[in-house]
Amino acid sequence: MKYSLLTAMLLALVATTASASKTHLDEHKTLNSDSELQDRTESVKYKNAHAQPGNLSQDHTYEPGQFTKRGLELGAGWIVTGDLRLGWVQYDYKNPPPGKSTVNKGHLDSKGFYTVGKLAIETPKWHGLSAKLMGAGTTDFGLNDPAYESRNFVFNAADPKSYGIVQEAYIKYQENGNTALIGRQELTTPMVDADDWYMFANSFELAYYANTMLENNLFAFGYFYKMAGVWDSGAYDTNVAPLGGTKFYSMSQASFASQEDKDNAGDTGIITATYQYDDDTNNLQLWNYYATDLYNTLFAQYDFKSKAGGFSYDLGAQFINWKEVGQLADNAKLDRAAGSAGRSIDASLYSIRFDGSFDNGINFATGAAKYSDGDGFSTVLGAWGGYPYFANGMIFHFFEAGTLQNAASYKAQLGYDILDGLWLGGRYTYWDLDSSKSISSSTGKGQDTMQMYGVRLSYSGVAGTYFTGTYEYVDLDQQPSINSLRLIGGIKF
Repeated sequence: MKYSLLTAMLLALVATTASASKTHLDEHKTLNSDSELQDRTESVKYKNAHAQPGNLSQDHTYEPGQFTKRGLELGAGWIVTGDLRLGWVQYDYKNPPPGKSTVNKGHLDSKGFYTVGKLAIETPKWHGLSAKLMGAGTTDFGLNDPAYESRNFVFNAADPKSYGIVQEAYIKYQENGNTALIGRQELTTPMVDADDWYMFANSFELAYYANTMLENNLFAFGYFYKMAGVWDSGAYDTNVAPLGGTKFYSMSQASFASQEDKDNAGDTGIITATYQYDDDTNNLQLWNYYATDLYNTLFAQYDFKSKAGGFSYDLGAQFINWKEVGQLADNAKLDRAAGSAGRSIDASLYSIRFDGSFDNGINFATGAAKYSDGDGFSTVLGAWGGYPYFANGMIFHFFEAGTLQNAASYKAQLGYDILDGLWLGGRYTYWDLDSSKSISSSTGKGQDTMQMYGVRLSYSGVAGTYFTGTYEYVDLDQQPSINSLRLIGGIKF
């Protein structure tokens, strides 16, 4: 059966899993963009595109509610959709403001309450053409203490105040196995991702074409030009203050590279090429992302999905390589000739996972990852919203340790579907750090381990309601303990 093209484009999400129960797979659809609901739910491949609340192998897709209808019908094919999201986020780094730069890399204790609203209108389809416009904004109603907002990642930390943005504005053509889109969109791919698991999703200015005329096969290419996103954009204005992702800036400026390398790259984007084969058992994905004068990312993943009696499982393997290109590569070569690693980017990540679920509601997710001894992880991990890694924590991942160079991580998660749409689970993640590479900012000594203990309660209810509460505790060598609490919920229509 052919699946819709936009669905296929989004199927490149890493979390292609069969490890939620059949009830979850059929009933609790995870969406990043309301306008795509009809296209994606028409496809039997839909369930492979997103991990469900009952398993959360793909941790960075936020769990919206179970929709009973597709927006508000205005008549003649015009549709209005919306999302009202409320959240309390809190980080304790044992470093209250103004803080010390040596404690947990200078990360400050942060906390705050926020409200995010989105409202969109979508046109009817005419000869395959349609369009969508969505505005979004966030506020704290003046309730938060600005001194405690540096790590909340909702406002610009350098200028914490309410703001609004045009999150989506695109024209799309979709007909006979062809899809083309140009404009702004919250789009999900493995390494450039809307990352809508938090308070405010990333959005991109982009153009892409996808072809699924050949059954079970996807061929696509595209160009990401700009992005906005407080959590995942590294855009800075060196003459003013950190921009914090509240506006659209080129992908090169939004990278985590040094400002010198960003300036050398100019206002350039990312060229992508994609191939995917996906049937009921096998899912192979190949992605290449070329960031001009910065670095190239090669992403490959294979998942084998099957079911034996009342047990469904997903066995997957993943490989990611980051390599400097263009001007950054030339500068890195000069650095190495001078005896310094400098800005070098030459790193790889190898991962495996085994996820499963039983019809009685018990489910699990396991993963292991090995980071190479190459340079550049601090520049590439988490950039542009991509978090497809198999062995992460529930909230924390790699920002706290000195470096993940030559490290390994292991994840074990156990969960239970308490009721239809209500899931409770716990996760333990162990990081085996290389103490010769990962150095504590507090003591200057090497770090051997980092351990994370997380628990999550997730609810996906009727009429678009949703909620996720997550707590995680981090025990990191040579640093005070860290913990975080996130309570995020809302309603979509």
